[in-house]
Amino acid sequence: MKKVISKKQFDEERALYGISDTLVEECRFDGPADGESAFKECADIAVENCYFNLRYPFWHVNHAMMKDCEMTENCRAALWYDEDITIMHSKLHGIKALRECSDIVVNDCDIISPEVFWKSHRIKVQSSSLQSEYPFFECSDVTIDDLKMKGKYSFQYVEHMTITNSNLDTKDAFWHSKNVTVIDSVVKGEYLGWYAENLRFVRCKIIGTQPLCYCKGLVLEDCTMEETDLSFERSEVDATVIGRIEGVKNPLCGRIVADEIGELLIEEQYVAAKDTRIACNNIISRSDTMS
Repeated sequence: MKKVISKKQFDEERALYGISDTLVEECRFDGPADGESAFKECADIAVENCYFNLRYPFWHVNHAMMKDCEMTENCRAALWYDEDITIMHSKLHGIKALRECSDIVVNDCDIISPEVFWKSHRIKVQSSSLQSEYPFFECSDVTIDDLKMKGKYSFQYVEHMTITNSNLDTKDAFWHSKNVTVIDSVVKGEYLGWYAENLRFVRCKIIGTQPLCYCKGLVLEDCTMEETDLSFERSEVDATVIGRIEGVKNPLCGRIVADEIGELLIEEQYVAAKDTRIACNNIISRSDTMS
């Protein structure tokens, strides 16, 4: 970096507008002027050990690195319309933290943001924690590893995503998603994966009521399922489950292999039993209305 800005405080509007080839370190973006958009239209910048308590700090920024920074809950809509951004060892605690960004790397970050990673593309998240209501809405080309997430309506309409070694505590996850693979992870929540296409779980623990309904191309490989009543309704499914499935209801077609099924419900007005092969030696309760 040709220029260094160090140990200063900024609170004016567009304080560092348009800077490039600059290292900004140990600065505070806070104060009575309450100015917005500190780094708007910037390029080739590094921001280290800085504190942000003002709105919209990184808009239309290209090629930047942020390290060991803190963004408070007042730092709303922090990164929008940015490209090629790396964020490391930082706190992002403002609402709508990232939106319409591309080529984003997040590593070892603490994120608390009700809406985050909206309509963004080519995202890599590693070794981070996330609390959010609507994370990753309409994102694509996403790679996640070692994420601890507490969410609600997560990963809706995402396309081309891989998640590994993660713990996802979330409701209504993966709705309308396409081409998503989850490996060696725990996924807990209600109504998981409805209307998804090509959703695949490998060696995962799936917990929660009414999962994986109305899916196309659904695959489970060597997974476990807990508290999963009314599973697979109207889904195209190929599932190998270790242990018990609490309940299976009206799968549309495919194959289900399990050690035990608590309740199997097949209703002729909705599905044909011959279209789904159930391989299970211990079905506790069966309701088959096929004639």
